[in-house]
Amino acid sequence: MTPFQRHRPLLHHLAWAGLLALPLMGARAQAVSEAQRAADPAAPTPAVASAPARPAPVASPPLPDNPADALKQWREANERVAAFPRGHIDILRAEARDTGGSAEATGQPSPLSLDDALRQSLRLRPELLDSPRGSALAQYGRHRALLAHVAELRRTWVDAVAAGQAQRLQQARLDAARSAAELGRRMVQAGNWSQARLLREQLAEARETASLLQAQQASLGARERLARLLGLWQGHAVAELDQRLPAELAAPPATLEGDAQGIEARVLAQDAALALQRIDAVRDIEATTPAQRAAWDRALQESAAGVDATTLPTAPLSLRDTRLANDHGLERAVSAEAGLLSAAVARRSAAREAWGRLQAQHALAQQTHAVILPLQTALEQETLLRYNGMLQSTWDLLEASRERLAATAAAAQARRDFWLAHLDWQLLLAGGAYQPPGASATMAPAGAAPQGH
Repeated sequence: MTPFQRHRPLLHHLAWAGLLALPLMGARAQAVSEAQRAADPAAPTPAVASAPARPAPVASPPLPDNPADALKQWREANERVAAFPRGHIDILRAEARDTGGSAEATGQPSPLSLDDALRQSLRLRPELLDSPRGSALAQYGRHRALLAHVAELRRTWVDAVAAGQAQRLQQARLDAARSAAELGRRMVQAGNWSQARLLREQLAEARETASLLQAQQASLGARERLARLLGLWQGHAVAELDQRLPAELAAPPATLEGDAQGIEARVLAQDAALALQRIDAVRDIEATTPAQRAAWDRALQESAAGVDATTLPTAPLSLRDTRLANDHGLERAVSAEAGLLSAAVARRSAAREAWGRLQAQHALAQQTHAVILPLQTALEQETLLRYNGMLQSTWDLLEASRERLAATAAAAQARRDFWLAHLDWQLLLAGGAYQPPGASATMAPAGAAPQGH
């Protein structure tokens, strides 16, 4: 009997098992989860738009070789300007519509609110769900973890919205700089300007281009941080966040709720960790006498008397009274009291700092949006009226537009800072950890406006 004949029943059985397994494999393939597809290198994903290409440097226009050509060039330029009611500005806008217009998108993705983002992000954090059989300490830990997650998501969402708005504003600043550079190029070609003035406009355009590249990088980083929290793994879905997020952050409330009275007590009352620390510290402190703790304080002051703040210590502090050093109960009480005092001081300081920062950011956001930005917009409109009346030049109008865009960017930054300060204050009132100012990434401001001509 050959080996094949000897194992024929087994092979026959395996063949039928394989045939029966085919439908099961197909059903299993259809039930592949999103996590499995995201982790599969062979999973098909649409192509993602590449980073914007760096613009080529603008060359200076060639000058005519003889007076006749220069006169002809000057006449052609003036005839072209005369064909438009408002001169150079209308020419540049018409050319932008003819060559730079983009087709509108056929379908808009669904908006992504902050609540929707939070619900979507919780899919990746099943450990935050509380168990009915969990202990009080475990529930407290999950609550703290949930607060930290919600705060992180809100910060990231605010940064993504603000960074997207900053990129769009910087794009508008670059468009204005390009118009100025193109207008300067034509004026040099017509013989009405010097090369030095054109070079200033081209330098301003180059700086605005660099600022746009920085704004695009900041917006990309903010979107990717939000995508990681939301569990978005497909590149096109991350790119759509620009269209799904709001165009700008909501306006701050007209007035702030609450006042400075009792803010420290409200924050301390919501800190469960401080309450537990206080219970443990009181137990250790009451196990000793006031005389023991006073003796420890005197010994500590004597040991620290020789410390000079202008030089670094060469050896650790040591207690000269060995009886105090060997009293472990007293050491625990002193450490517990010092730790409790340090935690209470930090919490009270955080309450005062967070409330003061919230008030300051609220006032700044109101000032930029309600006072500075309307005044700058009115100034631009007045400049436009005077430009139409031929009382001011094209350059005055371009400068007014730049200043208005800069004021808009500053107002958007102030609004972002307010909502981050508002989040820190709410987090303190909920018993969460305080994040000092400057700990979160600061959005880069828009590029500075070029100097006047």
